[in-house]
Amino acid sequence: MHVGQGQALELVTERGQSPAGRARVQCIKDDPVFVNKLRQKQATLEASDRISRAANNEVQSSLAERDEEIAGLRADVAFYERLVGSTSQRKGLNTHSIEFSPEAAGTWQYTAVLTQNLNRGAISQGQMRFTVEGVKNGKLATISWDDLHQRSKVPGQDYSFRYFQQLTGSVMLPADFTPQRVRVTLGSGTGGTTQVFDWKQAGAPASKGE
Repeated sequence: MHVGQGQALELVTERGQSPAGRARVQCIKDDPVFVNKLRQKQATLEASDRISRAANNEVQSSLAERDEEIAGLRADVAFYERLVGSTSQRKGLNTHSIEFSPEAAGTWQYTAVLTQNLNRGAISQGQMRFTVEGVKNGKLATISWDDLHQRSKVPGQDYSFRYFQQLTGSVMLPADFTPQRVRVTLGSGTGGTTQVFDWKQAGAPASKGE
């Protein structure tokens, strides 16, 4: 049976307390200051408990985020090792691959993988641009970076990395155009390196740049 605070005090008095004891208990019951202090102490303890629980939840969330970050770094390391393993030839700034996937809007999403393992630890920075070569109306044609974006003076796509980076975006090919090759240029200012790749749709066998 549950006994409230007031009932508990009454039970104590009924168990043979002396008149002085009963008077002290009655005094406590009738003293609002004492009761308020008890309530404040209870509220403080409850608030402390809530803070402790919130802090514990925050720590758990932080640990989960850290685990996710570590897993992402491990995946990056494994990906980089597959690209440029310890037995591969050391290269400077390099386009490892570029491939395309058709999108619902009629555009093509590209994924370019840039690498460098010559100056380990150095940061490679610059912009990437590419043109697409193919056939349109039975004639050879080259679609410029601006035409691929259907705008003029389109800036290159920025890159900045130590070991590798994936760049993605979307471009539009003209109607009745059959892509054959992609010419990728990396660099900053007037300098840069250019590599040519066969047009590769995602999921198709890999091809190497020239």
